[in-house]
Amino acid sequence: MNFYNEMIDDNGGIRAHYQGYDRWLKETPLERIARKRAEADLAFHRVGITFAVYGEEAGKERLIPFDIIPRIIPGTEWRVLEAGLRQRVAALNMFLHDVYHDQKILKAGKIPAEQVLNNAQFRSVMQGVDVPGGVYAHIAGVDIVRAGAGEFYVLEDNLRVPSGVSYMLEDRKMMMRLFPELFAKHKVAPVQHYPDMLLEKLRAVSPKGVNNPTVVVLTPGAYNSAYFEHTFLAQQMGVELVEGRDLFVKDDEVFTRTTQGPQRVDVIYRRIDDDFLDPLAFRADSALGVPGIMKAYQAGNVTLANAIGTGVADDKSIYPYVPDMIRFYLDEEPKLNNVPTWMCRKPDDLAYVLDHLAELVVKEVHGSGGYGMLVGPAASRDQIERFRQLLIARPDGYIAQPTLALSNCPTFVEEGIAPRHLDLRPFVLSSGECVNMVPGGLTRVALTEGSLVVNSSQGGGTKDTWILED
Repeated sequence: MNFYNEMIDDNGGIRAHYQGYDRWLKETPLERIARKRAEADLAFHRVGITFAVYGEEAGKERLIPFDIIPRIIPGTEWRVLEAGLRQRVAALNMFLHDVYHDQKILKAGKIPAEQVLNNAQFRSVMQGVDVPGGVYAHIAGVDIVRAGAGEFYVLEDNLRVPSGVSYMLEDRKMMMRLFPELFAKHKVAPVQHYPDMLLEKLRAVSPKGVNNPTVVVLTPGAYNSAYFEHTFLAQQMGVELVEGRDLFVKDDEVFTRTTQGPQRVDVIYRRIDDDFLDPLAFRADSALGVPGIMKAYQAGNVTLANAIGTGVADDKSIYPYVPDMIRFYLDEEPKLNNVPTWMCRKPDDLAYVLDHLAELVVKEVHGSGGYGMLVGPAASRDQIERFRQLLIARPDGYIAQPTLALSNCPTFVEEGIAPRHLDLRPFVLSSGECVNMVPGGLTRVALTEGSLVVNSSQGGGTKDTWILED
């Protein structure tokens, strides 16, 4: 399998946008790079940039490995990506508004109605609910990969509670601290203004009639795997970090308890899944949510970002239809390609997948974090047979895709500098009036040689992503 190298072209030359960095790298002793990486690890430990891995004892905290060789993308390529991301997120928001209102796309037969209406992430309580600006996915994390000769593909849309932006920001801060001379020599587009942009978008979708909205970040608490990010974003935006027990509902309005008494809350950036948000509307056993918040939301007295029910648009069984959404709602051709996908609920697709399991990547439609998936070429015979039985028992729970030849990039590993596979998660912000993003995103890198799984829960690391300004 041939892999596109982000830095080195097919003739062994250095790509134009990496040439300045390559000169610096050749002049810099590996000992200095190793020393700087150790400094970064120490600093990340001190700041507490960790995540919890579910299933490990007592929610063990782990440092996400940070690679100090940046991933560099020229501005011309970023503009193509940016245009495609704007288009995609706009269509996804239009789809969400439609399926909770007129359902035109279902009536037109563009997406099978049962795929949406019977989806576990479809929330019937949202039908007819008007959200400010018609925006459901205020924050989207869209996973992008390069394959083949370097073409970009959308691998996944994350619209529920996408995480990772804090690592993007901290990686940049660390690189500027460790190697200030690089930023003097390269015109790297800034990302530090993301928290300000996020706060601006959240304030812009406050309920009608609210001129000076109170915004809070709602976290499940310190045992959540992304708790560092919740505290980080609240602090960077200058807003309160709250748990469900800090909020209460009265007369269909949401309040937070303060030392000065109750204060009304207008916008909640929630990092809690739908199921746990309101024990009166969803899971009755949830101790994480706020009783009655759904009624306040339906009454239009509080904005939730992201909206309840966004999961129906980022479900892997809906993903194959996103190009059709773009054509249906925007009357445009998609600017970014999907990865070819077999839907195992279709008998012909299932038959193909069962015959080619050793060549394919199989994913649970509700799975995330690299769990519940089979990477055929890297799987044992026993693993393949186990997945075969799972597919036969519940074909509608899975999709399959070709094993992509993910691009690679030089990475500092134990044996020195070597290529490792990576992806990119740009963060796209919507407020109804416009769609914005900071240049770049979170680059995740598979640190194990030959691995195509970049998730931090599966041992992946992160890199700073540089978009070079022209």
